[in-house]
Parts: sequence; structure tokens; C-alpha cells
Amino acid sequence: MNAVASGSDSRISRARRLAGLIAAMVLAAGGCGTRTAGTGTPSVAVPEAPPAAGEQAAKAGPATKAAEASFAGSASCVDCHQRFHELWATSRHGLAMQPYTAEFARKELTAQAQPVVIGGKPYRAEIGHGKGVVREGDGPGAKDLPIAHVLGGKNAYYFLTPMDRGRLQVLPVAYDVNKRSWYDTAASGVRHFPDRTDAALHWTDRMFTFNTTCFNCHVSQLATNYDLGTDTYRTTWAEAGISCESCHGPAAEHVRVMTHEKPAGRTSKDLKIIRTKEFSPSQMNDMCATCHAKMVPLSTSFAPGDAFFDHYDLVTLENPDYYPDGRDLGENYTYTSWLSSPCAKAGKLDCNHCHTGSGRPRFSMAESDKSCLPCHQKLVDDPAPHGHHAKGSEGNRCVSCHMPTTRFAAMGRTDHSMRPPTPATTLAFKSPNACNLCHKDRDAAWADKVVREWYSRDYQAPVLASARLLDDARHDRWGGLPAMLAAAVDPAADSVWKASMLSALHGAPGDPSARAGTFLKALDDPSPLVRSRAASGLTNLLSQETATALLKASRDPSRLVRIRAAQSLAAVPDGAIADRSDRAAREAAVGEFLASMGARPDDWASHANVGNFEMERGAFDRAAREFEVAARIEPRAVGPLVNASLAYSNLQQPDRAEAALRRALEAEPGNASALFNLGLLQAETGRPADAEKSLRAAIGRDPHLAAAAYNLGVLAASRDKAEAVRWCRKALDIEPTSTKYAHALAFYQQDAGDLPAAAKTLGDWLSSHPADADAIAALGSLHERRGDRAAAARLYREASANPAIPAEVRSSMAAELRRLQP
Repeated sequence: MNAVASGSDSRISRARRLAGLIAAMVLAAGGCGTRTAGTGTPSVAVPEAPPAAGEQAAKAGPATKAAEASFAGSASCVDCHQRFHELWATSRHGLAMQPYTAEFARKELTAQAQPVVIGGKPYRAEIGHGKGVVREGDGPGAKDLPIAHVLGGKNAYYFLTPMDRGRLQVLPVAYDVNKRSWYDTAASGVRHFPDRTDAALHWTDRMFTFNTTCFNCHVSQLATNYDLGTDTYRTTWAEAGISCESCHGPAAEHVRVMTHEKPAGRTSKDLKIIRTKEFSPSQMNDMCATCHAKMVPLSTSFAPGDAFFDHYDLVTLENPDYYPDGRDLGENYTYTSWLSSPCAKAGKLDCNHCHTGSGRPRFSMAESDKSCLPCHQKLVDDPAPHGHHAKGSEGNRCVSCHMPTTRFAAMGRTDHSMRPPTPATTLAFKSPNACNLCHKDRDAAWADKVVREWYSRDYQAPVLASARLLDDARHDRWGGLPAMLAAAVDPAADSVWKASMLSALHGAPGDPSARAGTFLKALDDPSPLVRSRAASGLTNLLSQETATALLKASRDPSRLVRIRAAQSLAAVPDGAIADRSDRAAREAAVGEFLASMGARPDDWASHANVGNFEMERGAFDRAAREFEVAARIEPRAVGPLVNASLAYSNLQQPDRAEAALRRALEAEPGNASALFNLGLLQAETGRPADAEKSLRAAIGRDPHLAAAAYNLGVLAASRDKAEAVRWCRKALDIEPTSTKYAHALAFYQQDAGDLPAAAKTLGDWLSSHPADADAIAALGSLHERRGDRAAAARLYREASANPAIPAEVRSSMAAELRRLQP
């Protein structure tokens, strides 16, 4: 028998790819900031893709009928709907974007008293005497940047200037409406994470390019018209602001019917317009969410009445812009929190209950408790016994405790999760709570004590428990993995939290079958958001069972789920799918995925994701092209260059692979992933000294990079067996649930002649992994080599009776036991 399991080979180990789906988020209504993108992969021109299956099938209902018509403009509504038009035209919807004029400046802005210094340069808005520029620098070399358009206005005004290649760029200074002062746009968006640092982007960064980042939420009927070959825009829109037709659909046919047929005495039940009064709560909320969500676009074809998850994915709580308890840290807009609200989950509440169609609050702050009627009549009539604040006081309002306002980037955002204050999570995670937002002179410990005295039920406990699980997963602390897996499919948990935990579990270590079981169960969840995260989680857990479930998911009613299923099935060749209808469903879902990536061809992450997909399919040439396009669009993105190197390696082009990694290190010197992959490539091409140097640098930058430690052990083995043992022990210390590293440590301990240490390593491993047949065989062989036949016999006897071990392995262990018996 072999002394070491076959899984513990001593070859240099290279990851096949470093990154999966990159979440290319866009900014929604409310302000300017930054998107975050995962480290990733990506490509050249987006390949031609068939139309998305969801777009091929005609949908019954008003949205489709309206889509067959044409747009007439909001001015066409005035004659019949004058009062509504007046309310809309002066609302934040109607004024979401407007041209900059001297009259606007006179009414809305104040002079900038002092320049804002950014990167050593002074910036000053010049708005007096008909001017409309932001002056960059001073003296003879100063440059005037013209103000063309204005965004926002509720809390802040942002300004756009035309730049090269058709870009409209957010200017570096913005105006705080509440403070009536000017400030640094980019610096205001810096997040104050408790465990990492953030830095302001330069104002010319693509993240501040209106054409792509603001994605249709400040103008109506936007056409980006991006040319990938020249990296230029010819962006157009029908109207500035969110027009009537944004929510009611194209109105030309409606205008014709109402102006010609109605006066003639003819009436029609079909008014050729989308009537949002006929929408279900979910349809209404989904329509509003297209702008009031931090989301990932899947298409550019959303029509009022459509399902949100047929056109968008959603950013959830595993993202660092949320505290682990779900409170906002960065700017997240509204929809994610809204889906967590117990009122929203009841299924009867829509946005129009509290807001008018123009976006205004339906009730004044003094009457805001009316928003909670009719469901909470008793509490509204007499709130003091429940809220423990004096009648008529600020704290006695429902929204004060359940919808507190926090500020980020000069924006005020109201917590739409509608949960009660949880100062216990403030103590644990530094998240905000309503008590201390008002009582700024007291601390969270005081607030926690007070709410515990007021309420006998510990309502904070489940919030705190869930937040701790998610926080542990976000920080790769997997001691509570069984509880995480169970919580991710808890029927009592809300869809946002389950989706968040499923995403956080994608990289979890341990028994693959346990994770696969959780993801398979989640594929049956009622929420398409949860099902989509489950489908994504099965990417690296392919088996006959999971592939069958993913093929079923490729027929899911939700496009988001179908797309994620297609991505996870990328590595499965057509020939492995026996059923013709399964192959057709998978191919249709693949078309939807590629079409979704084509929705934003100017975003590097779209190309990165296509590159990842092509890598999984073994199309390394196409993958390399996609990664190169991603790197061209965003030269600072290291992930596409690292993954391009993997594609080139698979194409047997080591020189190009190394060149890609060198470019990655130029973009970000000291990047651990680039150094790690460079070390592996150097080892593969016969340069062990260079490889060791690169791998040491990688683990120096990222002390948690277990794979670097393991490979350093492999490199050291030929010259220093003790060092090989030290590196493999470090790898196992970093990832104590890794079968590969446990086996490798035992192998090198044995190779160094330390048989007792090797036996202890394998024994410790088997105490928590008793069904590891390779470890059993290796330990049995070690016992025999050490002359301890009795220990070997006990091991074989226990293994032969272990039902968790495959039958053929149990039979082999029984045979070994018989061999040892006299």
C-alpha cells in the first residue's frame, strides 16, 4: 500500500482561475459614489449572442402592449393631466437631471467661499454673472470645466461636464443643499470600514462617468451608444429627469386614442398606457427598485410591470458596504433593506403607500405615523406604551425608531428595513442604531441596557446571532460553518439574509457535499434572489446530482436564476448532457448570460465575467481576448490580467502569461495574487529560485495565502525537508479543513523521517474526518512501518465498519485486517 494518499502529490499546485462572477454594480438614484467590483477575470468584444430567452417570448399584459408603441414625451400629458404634470415637473423625479442655467444658479446655489483642494489642485465653482464653470488650478495654467447638467437636489447637487470621447463626467466639487456649501465629490464617498481602508478615486475615473455609472436613473429612454473599438460614447436620451413614460410606458398611442377616439364618442377599454394602479405590490415595488436599488443590470429592456429579477441582480449584505447586521455603511439606496422589512415581506405594502408617484412623502413628518395605518392602528393611536417616549416628542414617532436616517456622502438615507433599534449590534459591529442617533450624548451600552429593561423579549438576540454568522463568513472564520449552512436555508429567515449567506459561503472550506447539499436545498427557495445565489454556489461543486439540479434551474421562471445556472454549468460539455431538451435549455440560458454581459459593454467587469465563463468552457483563446479587453477598459484592474495569464498558460504561451502578470504588478505593485501566480509560472518554467522569491513575496503581502505556503513547501522539499514541513504546517494552520494540506504535511513529515509526527498529523485529521479513506490507508501503512501492527489492525477494523466509507474501500480495509491477523 502507498504510504501517502494520492491527493497529496508533491507537484506545484496552480489555481485554475482566481475569480468568479464580478458584481458590476451601478449607482442608482440618490447620489454619486463608487461601485465596488470583486477581483476577477475578463475579454475583447462581447461575442454575438442569441436574444435572451425571456425577450424572445411575448409577454401578455400592458407593458408589452405599450412597448409596441412609441414615446411622445411628458409634454404630451399636460392637456389632460395638468395638475399631475405640475407635481411631477417640480419633483425630484422630474428634476433628477436638468440643464445648468444662470437662473438655476441664482435660485439654488451660493458662491463658493474657498477653493476645494483635491490632489494638490484647487477647484472652485464660478457661478456668478452668467458663469457656469469649475475652475481647475489657478494662475495662467488654470482650466475652466464647463457645467452642462445638474443632478439631484434633495440633499446635494452634482454637476456634469462634457469631456473627450463623448463622456459626461461628474465634476470634482458638489453642493450640499442642507449646509449650503461646496465639497469634494469623491472624498465624500470614502467608506469608513471597521477592518480596512478606503480611498477617494480621482474625479476623472470611470466610476464618475455619467454615461455608464448613473445607468438610466437621471434621464429617460437613455441610449448609451458605446463603441468598444474606440472607447467612445454617443449617448442620447429622450428627456432629462424621470419622465411620465418611465413609469407609464410609451404614450404616443395613448395620446392618439384619447385625442381622436374619445371626442368622437368611441371608448376603448384598452387606453394604450400602463396603469400602475392595476399593479400588484410586487410590480410597483419592482418598478421603483430599478432606480432605488444597488444592483447589477442584466438587460436594458425593463418595462413597468416586469419582474425586477428578470432584469437585475441585487447587492446584498455580504458586501462590505453593509454592516453585518444589514444596516447601511456605504450608499446602498433602498431596495435591499426594503426586502428585509417585515412590512414589505407581508406582501401588501408598496412604495406608493408612503410616497406619491412623483416621489414625495405622502405624509408630512408631523403626520408620518399615518404611513403605518391601517396595519398598526392600535400602536399609532397610543404609541407611548410601545415606544417609551413622551407623547408628541420626536422619539414618539414610528419612523424615529424604525426608519432612522443616517448620512453618507452628504446624502440622507432612511433605513427601510423598518426593524427596531439594536444597540447590541452597535456594540458588536459599530453599526448605527436609532437610539444613539438621537441620544448622541449616551453610548450604545446605555441604549442596550435601556431597551432590555423596556422589553422582556430579547428581540436583539436573533439579529445579533445572524450578524455574527455573516461577519464570520465575511472574514473567513469558518468555525461555525455547520450553523452557517443551516441558517442559509432556514425557512424563517428573510430572502436577503439567506442570499447574503449563500454568497458568503461560496468560498467556504470543508466537506463539499455539505455545501452542495445546502445549495441544492436553496435552489427550491421561493425567492429568485436566493435561488440565483444557490445556483452560483454550485459552480465548483459539480456532480451528477448538482448538474441535474442546475439543468433544471436553467428553466427557472426567473432570468437571473437561469443566467447563474448557465454560468455554473459552463464546465459541463454538451456531450455530457444526454437529454436534448436539457441541452437546449442550457444553451438558451447561455445566450441570456452573454446577452446580460452585453448590456454594459463599457464595463470591464462584463468582459471579465465572459472571460471567466470561456475559461470554464475551455475556450482559452476567447477567454484571453475578453480578459485583455477588460484590462484595456480598466488598466488598474489586476484580476483580468492575472486570469489572462492562466488562459495563456493553457494555450502553452508562457511568455504571454508572464507578460500579463508583469503588467498586473505594474498596475498594483505587490499584488498577492499576481505574485502568487508569477511564482507558480516560474516554477513551471524551471526557475525555482525566482519562484520561491515570488511566492515568499506573495505570502508576505497576504499572510493568509495558504496555497503560497504549500507551494513553498514543495519547492523547499528537495533541499531542506524540515523547511518543507514548516511551510506545509503553515498552510494547514491557515486552512485547517484542507484535506490536501493535511495529507501534504504528513507526507513531508514522513519524508523527513519523523514517522511519529506524520502518524499524529493523520490521526488528528481522522479524528475530525473519519471517512477519509486515503488518510486511513496512509496511517495504517505508517503504523505497520513503525511495527505497531495492533494499531494498524484497530484502524482497519474501525474503517471496515464505518458506513460513511464507500463499500469497496471498507472491503479493502477488511482485507488488510485479515492480512494482519495470524
